[in-house]
Amino acid sequence: MQYRLLGNSGLAVSELCLGTMTFGNTTDEQESLRMVDRFVELGGNFLDTANVYVGGRSEEIVGKAIRSRRSELILATKVRFPTASHPNGGGLSRKHIMDSVDASLSRLGTDYIDLYQVHTWDQATPIEETLRALDDLIASGKVRYIGCSNFYAWHLMKALAVSDARQYARFVSIQQQYSLVSREMDRELLELCLEENVAVIPWAPIGGGFLTDRYGTTYPTEGRLANPNGGESSWVNRGNERNFAIRDAVQKAAKELGRTTSQVALRWLIQRDGITSPIFGARTLEHFEDNMGAIGWEMPSDVWTSLEEASALPSEYPKRFIKKFSRGLKD
Repeated sequence: MQYRLLGNSGLAVSELCLGTMTFGNTTDEQESLRMVDRFVELGGNFLDTANVYVGGRSEEIVGKAIRSRRSELILATKVRFPTASHPNGGGLSRKHIMDSVDASLSRLGTDYIDLYQVHTWDQATPIEETLRALDDLIASGKVRYIGCSNFYAWHLMKALAVSDARQYARFVSIQQQYSLVSREMDRELLELCLEENVAVIPWAPIGGGFLTDRYGTTYPTEGRLANPNGGESSWVNRGNERNFAIRDAVQKAAKELGRTTSQVALRWLIQRDGITSPIFGARTLEHFEDNMGAIGWEMPSDVWTSLEEASALPSEYPKRFIKKFSRGLKD
């Protein structure tokens, strides 16, 4: 396992992050605890959860898993979505943040959170209020670093500018959907993260399972892709001609390299500039072991480039316009 600094900080995290959204749901407690043990055994130190995963049950299980080795692990959780039915039971107001961090600390059985992330933008709350509350949490010792998730590029830049102007703690990371079949970050956000040294922690790095060998070309009847509500990792957003072509390229690369498609999809991300630690989830130890096969080897440059080209977004304005007049500077 390799380790990387989390953005503009001195915090070292493993090149893969174990996502725990399945803990207490499709993965029972005992299997979840075994998964964390195995992750740590293989050198992993970075775990991600959220206060709304399985109604807080995920945080409770993660707390049990880390209790005897708290100082050696980097724990990330999130705040934003409703946890109560009253008017202040959600959002990024000072009240909801302060209430939520104490509830998360209680479920996690710890007195500090390494990385506290806002789960998405809150248009109802001034970003100044949110950042001041997060800065106070760092000053209190309840939180060590802060991050964001599911932002537009302008959301992130505005937040960084407010932090700089008011001398608040900065977001050191962003958790965003990013994979071979979801490269919207390439339009602006990834370049902004490189410029401002913000760590990128991709979620759904295998396309919600789409890039595995478990699915064909027709609507599935089980798994995350079968979500009838059309969530981000659902067949509604995955099952199209472009993505099938990308999956074919991944399968070709996997066959050539003697790897699984999950390992190839994860490895492409690990070797991409600006990517710090993809978050992978697993329902079973078998799936976990497959995903962990993404570490400890290098994808040949020609194979990596073939996947890059197969999945690249079409040339778009203003990027192509700016590139034309870049005066020979690097893209």
